Amino acid sequence: MDPINIIAGLNLIATFGANITGAKKGLKSTVSVTREKPDTFLQKIPLVLSILTLILFILGLFRVGTFSYEDSYQTLRLAGLLIYLIFSWIQINAYKTLGDNYSQEVLIHKHHKLVTKGIFKTIRHPQYLSQILMDLGAGIAVLSYLVIPLALIEIPVLIMRASLEDKLLAKHFKEEFRNYKSKSGFMIPFIG
Repeated sequence: MDPINIIAGLNLIATFGANITGAKKGLKSTVSVTREKPDTFLQKIPLVLSILTLILFILGLFRVGTFSYEDSYQTLRLAGLLIYLIFSWIQINAYKTLGDNYSQEVLIHKHHKLVTKGIFKTIRHPQYLSQILMDLGAGIAVLSYLVIPLALIEIPVLIMRASLEDKLLAKHFKEEFRNYKSKSGFMIPFIG
């Protein structure tokens, strides 16, 4: 197996446990008491895209659905691997920082708190930014002609989902959210 694919595969295994923990918290949120949960396609479509991207990435690790690995692509693949590695761990950090406020769905828990610490101090949606860059990086690392287009499709969907989340947080946290929003970026520090 290719060394880049081995490193990417090992990272996938290493981060899998942390992602399972996040998924358990997300599952718990579906049975917990919520104050508000919008009924929208943005609840399920991002999750479906993410799962599909993961499956195609795993196939890409075994060179299914990939371009040939030529030496001229090595630098590009290494850059993709680095992006994948960095943002997979940033995403895990975001889940852990959210703690009990994390959910796989856009909703407000009964005892929801606005999280403004850690990476959330600078940007409001690091989990979505990480998902986009992690999937693009993974697709580039394995040169998957299946993952990259799907990751590009995720971009507008995750931006719409983050916007929905902003509206819901603004509705429930009013002035606290306005103050937080004025000090943080949407997905990029100091922007939006």
